[in-house]
Amino acid sequence: MATAPKLDFGDFTRSKRVLHASQRQHQRAAKSLPLGVSDTYRYWGDDATIYVKRGKGALLWDLDGNRYVDFRLGWGPIILGYGDERVDRAARRGIEIGGVAALATELEASVAELMIEMVPSVEKVRFANSGSEAVATALRVARGYSGRDGFVMVEGAFHGMFDPVLWRTQMESWNPTSGEAPEVVPFGRGIPKAHRDLVGVVPLNDADALEDLFKRERDRIGAFLMEPILGNCCSIASRQRYLHDVRLLCDKYDIVLIFDEVKTGFRVARGGAQELYGVRPDLSTFAKSMGNGYPIAALGGSSEIMKVISGFDGVMHGGTFTGHPVSLAAAEETLRILRDTDALPRVEAWGRALQAELGAVFRAAELPHVFTGHPSMFGIMFREDLPESYRDWTTSNHDLYDAMARALPDYGLLPEPDSREPWFVCEAHAEFDPAGIAGAVAEVIATLER
Repeated sequence: MATAPKLDFGDFTRSKRVLHASQRQHQRAAKSLPLGVSDTYRYWGDDATIYVKRGKGALLWDLDGNRYVDFRLGWGPIILGYGDERVDRAARRGIEIGGVAALATELEASVAELMIEMVPSVEKVRFANSGSEAVATALRVARGYSGRDGFVMVEGAFHGMFDPVLWRTQMESWNPTSGEAPEVVPFGRGIPKAHRDLVGVVPLNDADALEDLFKRERDRIGAFLMEPILGNCCSIASRQRYLHDVRLLCDKYDIVLIFDEVKTGFRVARGGAQELYGVRPDLSTFAKSMGNGYPIAALGGSSEIMKVISGFDGVMHGGTFTGHPVSLAAAEETLRILRDTDALPRVEAWGRALQAELGAVFRAAELPHVFTGHPSMFGIMFREDLPESYRDWTTSNHDLYDAMARALPDYGLLPEPDSREPWFVCEAHAEFDPAGIAGAVAEVIATLER
């Protein structure tokens, strides 16, 4: 990708942003869609919900013509940039196949072969349409292989929109001095209480707590489902020793280790977080970055475990739109670009440059801060030390972060307005000067009460 001249601070001065067209669209959409959107997290309020007109590179334009440098990137799928011409050309070739036919295409094996080449733990692959579908299949495969229904998750993790995993740690009301673990509650109504009995929850980076649970429930637990980097929780990262211990514990207690790399896969490294840590899970889930925004996901794992996917006497997997040729063609091109070019090193380098500029702003404002996770999807926490788990979020100044994030769209910058969500970086961000972006953040910080 050719690098355009870097845009300067003048592009990020505060504007009198209006959302009149978005508000009119919300009034229209609310008549036919709950909250006027197709995903609850897209709703920011009746007067603040943004409706997108188009995206290109690292930029989004809303219906009112407001321009934003986007650090949400669809919650992570955009790794090269919106409307990447190379990927879109490939997707158009996929269109020529004619759509779904209830039969396989050559593209399935082509994309699977690329994944196997790039991710050391992957020997066999099955495709899905979303991260949620891939994780649901991974749990089904782990249960089919282990013969045990229970599984373990990490506090602060998010594994998709299906009932068994829609449990969250209620950290907002937790008292760290109580001596009690935080309460685990469902994500809203409609989640069967019976699912709670199948789920164990442990803090990140605490191998002792994990082994204690394995010992108590070894006859019920078949899988440990975890994100090596908590993609919906400040990008809090596993420690190297912890992941090594996790691998040993899963082997010791005969538990299937599933890495949810829906966000980290093909983003933090060509082989995902497991490449960075040098730890091989038994199963892995992927989505988001593998298609640069086209809807595709995958489950990959060892041949030994994946062979339980078979006919009616084995683990079932499938779906009408699974392996759609348009998405597969886009994924094939995206993975080739990530494998054969310096796109991911460029993303990481620009993310580090932005962290350096933001760090200077926070130091000048005498704000304790740390950057968490990987430069391609980093969290910002206003606290002194790197967090070990979601419990450390309670001692950060997350209210200040949220206020900062809510103010930045008026400067043309669009992070998620929630301190638990990371800043995502794509290759197209290299067109922008990190110092200019940090300058806008400095202006916002100066206006906020601390």
